[in-house]
Formats: sequence, structure tokens, C-alpha cells
Amino acid sequence: MSDSVVARHVAFDWGGVFTVGTFDGRSTQNVAERGGLPVERIRDSYFRHVRQLEVGAWTLEQFWDVMVQETGVTLPYPEFEALYLGSILDNPAMYHTLAVLPGHVRVGLLSNNYPVVSDHLRADSRFARFDALVFSNELGHKKPAPEAFAALEAAMGVPAAQVAFVDDVQENIDAARAAGFHGLLYHHEHHAAFERELAGWLSPGLSG
Repeated sequence: MSDSVVARHVAFDWGGVFTVGTFDGRSTQNVAERGGLPVERIRDSYFRHVRQLEVGAWTLEQFWDVMVQETGVTLPYPEFEALYLGSILDNPAMYHTLAVLPGHVRVGLLSNNYPVVSDHLRADSRFARFDALVFSNELGHKKPAPEAFAALEAAMGVPAAQVAFVDDVQENIDAARAAGFHGLLYHHEHHAAFERELAGWLSPGLSG
């Protein structure tokens, strides 16, 4: 790489990027089916309180205690935790993209995430490729808050202008761009097009 070329890097969201579909939708469906309850009842409670998880105000067990009280679901917490983690549906194409990124590229993650789930991801050997992991439940701020992107920039150790941020939600892309990042909107059904776009960002002038 020429000394005159500014190095470029990439950071990712997790849900909807490294997973297919939404983790929240799948987990609430699984809880409803296991508990024999209407999914709407589960989701009403879940989405009313999930922010407490996302900003680290509650533990996962506290969150589940509230859901049990509100919905009447009879599932012990250990079974819920296993079901919750089992609701992750990986997007293999994105994990392949992660694995083949050039070694000089710094790689980050900024995810609105939850206690227990963030620990589970950090322990995944595939996550060793990340140079920076920023989880909202550990930070206390969630996307699209400016504080979340400021934390990502600090963790990456390079200026935001040198980092593309990949997310499946337009609001988060807009916030990333406002914070100085290059935004790349992602959908798993258009992964090949995304790879071309990312390659163009990482190697300007070499992709076509």
C-alpha cells in the first residue's frame, strides 16, 4: 500500500448483519412456542422492556422475571437463557467476509446487544478477528445515539472518516454518517453486491 493512500477500515452491526433476520423476532417466537402463549403477548412485554437490556440497566435474569410476571409464561430462567442463545441464526456469508478481510484492515463491531448474549459472542472464536467490540449493554448507550458512534471511533483507534459502518437499519446508517463514518446499508439477500461495495471502499481505484 502506497504511503500516500489513507488506510481504510470497517465496522459492523451484529443483528441482521451477522445474523439472518432479527434476533428479537426469532427469540420471542421461540419463547411463545415453548410457553404455549400468543406471540403478541410475549412481544408486548419483550419490546416494552428490551431497552433495559440494551443499555445494561437490567440483567437478563431480571428482564426474564418481569416477562414471567407480565405474560404468565412458565419457563425457568436457565431454560429461557438456553432458548435465547439458541435463537441466534448465523449469516455464514458475512462470517466468510469477516474471515477473508485483509490483515491490515482494522475491524470493529457496534451492536445494540444484551447481557449474556454479548458474552456469548465475545467467546466465539470467529470474533477474534475483531479489533474493537462495542456492545450497548456495556457502554450504556445504544445506536443511533452519538455516544455509541463516538465509542466506536475511540475503540477503532482511527478517525471515523477512515471507517465504513455496516448496518441493516437506515436510521443507524444515517447516524453513522452524521458521526463521520462511511455508511453501508446491508441486506443478506444482496450479499454479493455488498461485498463489491465493501471492496470498493477498502481499495479505492482497484475495484473497477
